[in-house]
Amino acid sequence: MGAARATVYHASDGNDWYNGIELVCEEGMEEDMAGVIKSSFGKLKSGVAVDLYTLTNKNGLVAKIMTFGATLTELHAPDKDGKMANICLGFDSVEKYEKGHPYMGSTVGRYCNRIGKGRFTLGGKTYKLATNNPPNHLHGGGPKAWDKVNWKAQIVARPDGPAVQFTYFSKDGEEGYPGNVNASVIYTLTEANTVKMEYAATTDKPCPINLTNHAYFNLKGKGTILDHELYIAAKSYTEGDEDLLPTGKILPVVDTPYDFFAQPAIVGDRLLAAGGKEPNIGYDLNYVLLPGAKGYATVARLSEATTGRLLEIRTDQPGLQFYTGNFLDGTLTGKGGWKYVQYSGICLETQHFPDSPNHKNFPNTILMPGQTYRTRTEYALLVK
Repeated sequence: MGAARATVYHASDGNDWYNGIELVCEEGMEEDMAGVIKSSFGKLKSGVAVDLYTLTNKNGLVAKIMTFGATLTELHAPDKDGKMANICLGFDSVEKYEKGHPYMGSTVGRYCNRIGKGRFTLGGKTYKLATNNPPNHLHGGGPKAWDKVNWKAQIVARPDGPAVQFTYFSKDGEEGYPGNVNASVIYTLTEANTVKMEYAATTDKPCPINLTNHAYFNLKGKGTILDHELYIAAKSYTEGDEDLLPTGKILPVVDTPYDFFAQPAIVGDRLLAAGGKEPNIGYDLNYVLLPGAKGYATVARLSEATTGRLLEIRTDQPGLQFYTGNFLDGTLTGKGGWKYVQYSGICLETQHFPDSPNHKNFPNTILMPGQTYRTRTEYALLVK
């Protein structure tokens, strides 16, 4: 294997504008770098080929990511007896992903979560976005939201495990957002049994940026998550209205069904108390995370007693969206014929707060020209 070297790639063919996201790759080794296998995952209706990258670490853990939506399609982790199972909801063909799904494993952007009424004002100008989650904008909008485009991919050299970098060039005005944006996410399956996601973005105009991965987890690899136990490092949450849009108020979790900080709790024990519109009862809210050491910390722990699997979420982000798959209704069939019914999976999405561009008291999400947006999240796969 040749020596690794830094090489700069454009995130879009035929576009000369670029703002310096550097991709470190092993030149000429895309097909056979240790721990990574590239294969075909089919084609989109347009005829565009979709590639699947299978990452395997020295301990036998496996993560699969496809170029369509830079999507985590599978994540295989051991239980207390060493038995492997896929703990990430997904589908066995790109056709099912393209047909439509609730962001399972996708990289979500330009702005994950909601923006109220699909509008924000920046520099005296009001920008109008798709209201794809009426009456609000959700997860980047319509057909050119980042979960619905085919990203470029390149195997990259990382000292802590096999890795692949996905890049996407989003044109000025795409889905109503200002600025040309170069975006990147590196997935690394580390030898310490974590899936590390390193996000980066640059822009040539001020623009709100808020990226996340929208994986649905089930630590049993089947059934529901009602018996999963959860801890969240948060003493407060952003209050939401009936459409799950923040009101701007930040409220304490103490003495509410939203408190997973005082002590871990079984998720299913509190669903009815969590509320929601019938029949979509359950959790779907943003937590205000406690500041971590050096800005990076374990912010949530999800565990399941029968398998002994434990998932830790580590991040430098200020918020975490906790969602219990309330809107899954059995109409989607995943891998192995598993019908995704309500509560089949749980989401723990690291993020900035929803609707931040419309709330001055929320942390800033506006990326300026000359700046580079960077954030990191890890899924640590442990056993109790």
